Amino acid sequence: MDGNASYGKKGFKRSRSHFADRITADGRDGWPVEAGRYRLVVSYACPWASRALVVRRLLGLEDALSLAVADPIQDDRSWRFTLDPDGRDPVLGIRYLAEAYDARETGYPGGVSVPAIVDVPSGALVTNDYQQLTLDLETEWTALHRPGAPDLYPEALRDEIDDVMEGIYRDVNNGVYRAGFATTQEEYDAAYRDVFTRLDLVSRRLTDRRYLVGDTITEADVRLFTTLVRFDAVYHGHFKCNRNKLTEDPVLWAYARDLYRTPGFGDTVDFDHIKRHYYGVHTGINPTGIVPLGPDRSGWDAPHGREALGGRPFGDGTAPAPR
Repeated sequence: MDGNASYGKKGFKRSRSHFADRITADGRDGWPVEAGRYRLVVSYACPWASRALVVRRLLGLEDALSLAVADPIQDDRSWRFTLDPDGRDPVLGIRYLAEAYDARETGYPGGVSVPAIVDVPSGALVTNDYQQLTLDLETEWTALHRPGAPDLYPEALRDEIDDVMEGIYRDVNNGVYRAGFATTQEEYDAAYRDVFTRLDLVSRRLTDRRYLVGDTITEADVRLFTTLVRFDAVYHGHFKCNRNKLTEDPVLWAYARDLYRTPGFGDTVDFDHIKRHYYGVHTGINPTGIVPLGPDRSGWDAPHGREALGGRPFGDGTAPAPR
């Protein structure tokens, strides 16, 4: 696992998605929206993949877009399907996600990342563009949405959503990684300050409003949630983002619990996968591989009181069916 041991020993820079084709209603990139044609590959450990899990569930795309779940523990070939019988994904027939990358581009030299969407007939990767993927599920896959699916990216609010998401991405979603994988004190200090400066701004924003933009859940809430839900379990200790815990910010803690108890959010979270991945894979940061037993998760189900702020979680739509 030489690649895993390198975490924390070389400078961190998040790569741009190399495969940025889009699956669209008109198929302009050669990939038309089609029920049953594509397979979404995720890890429950990964916050970027968790965005896709939440959006897929909120929009009711489970039947249209099948799901492959990778083992939270990677080896030197990255994400693998060792959770499935015989260690192969039952639909794609492959042992490693890297095989779908190779089917798309032989000898691709870059990293293998999730979320990824694979074309089932050809076995080739379509996209690993984690920033665009969920937006396309929301705006291009509308013909396959469930009745009552919420509008997570309403056109009238997109400029504001994009602005809010940009700051959250830079300073929080990616900021915790910049802190955790920093190789110098200066890099770490800067990232740490960015994380908590932005979280303070977001906390103030959410003091008197239930959601980040407008009065309904949007893509912005999805993107913030997937970092917040991991904060105390891994980012506070493992990534040294330890000014305070999520549970010590009354506003953000209540906001995160509100979303966690909303269908589509908490029911897509697997804390065991999250902790085993971060502590078990990042051996450059945690060489013993010991996975902490805490924190206590019982508080996630405690009342949050944010209903008093109003808001309509699903807007004019409805909640996804209970699991």
